[in-house]
Amino acid sequence: MTAPMIDIDGLRFRYRGLSPIFEDFSLAMEKGEAWSIIGPSGCGKTTLLYLIAGLNHPEAGLILVAGAPIKRPRPRTGLVLQDHGLLPWATVEENTRLGFKIRGFYGPDGKHSPEDATKDPDAEKALTDHWLSWLGIDHLKGQYPGQLSRGQRQRAAIARTLVLSPDLLLMDEPFSALDAPIREELQRVMNRFHRETKLTSITVTHDIEEAVVLGEKILVLTDTVNTTPMVIENPHAGDPDLRQSKKFLDQCHRLRGLLENKNREGEA
Repeated sequence: MTAPMIDIDGLRFRYRGLSPIFEDFSLAMEKGEAWSIIGPSGCGKTTLLYLIAGLNHPEAGLILVAGAPIKRPRPRTGLVLQDHGLLPWATVEENTRLGFKIRGFYGPDGKHSPEDATKDPDAEKALTDHWLSWLGIDHLKGQYPGQLSRGQRQRAAIARTLVLSPDLLLMDEPFSALDAPIREELQRVMNRFHRETKLTSITVTHDIEEAVVLGEKILVLTDTVNTTPMVIENPHAGDPDLRQSKKFLDQCHRLRGLLENKNREGEA
C-alpha cells in the first residue's frame, strides 16, 4: 500500500495567546486527489494550508508530504496565493521564469531546489512556452502585470507555479478577488488541469460553489477547535456540466447546511 501524499497525524496548533485551532487532528490525502477546504472565517483554512506548505509549524503532531516530515517549505510544493505576488517590474515571461532563476542561484540543494534539478535553458523555455500557451496568455508574455486584468495576472501566477513541475499544488482563495464569469472560467481551467495531470491539489475557499466545483473531497472546518475532520465525498467535481445539474444544487445545499450547523454549534 502506497503512503498518502499528505499524512497529518495528531496535529496541534495555536497562535500565541489564543485557543487551539487544531487539537489531535489527523487526516490523510491520497496522491492525485483534488481537495477543497471550506469553513467560516478564522476556522484555520489558510493555517492548515500553510502548515502543509511548511510556512507554519505544529505545536505537536506530525505532517508528512510524500513520506517526508515537513520542517520547512519544500521545493516540489507549488503555492498560489490570492494576491498574485507578481513582480511589477518584470514581464509575464520573466515572472513565469522566476522560479528557474532562483533555483539556478541556489543549485540543487534540496531546500530551495530539488536535489535532482538541472539547469537546462531549453527545457525551461519549453515549459514556460507550454504553460503560458496552455493558460491562454502566451500572447501577453511581453506585458507587465500593470497592463493585465486580474484574471490574466492570476493565470500568470499559476503559470509561474506550474513551470516548476510541482507534485503538490496548494491554492489559497486564488479566485476570490475575481468577477464571477472570470472566476468560473478559471475554475474550469483548473478542472481541466486536474483531469489532464492528476496532480494532488488543495484549494482553500470561502465559496461553497467553488468548493463543490473544484474538490473531489471537501474538508469542512469549524471556528471552534478542529479535532475530528469532517470530509465530504464529492465525486462529480470537474464534470463539465456540473453547475447545470441537480446534483450540484443538492451538494451545495448539503454543504451550506453543514456550515450553518457548525456555526450554530460554535455559538452555543
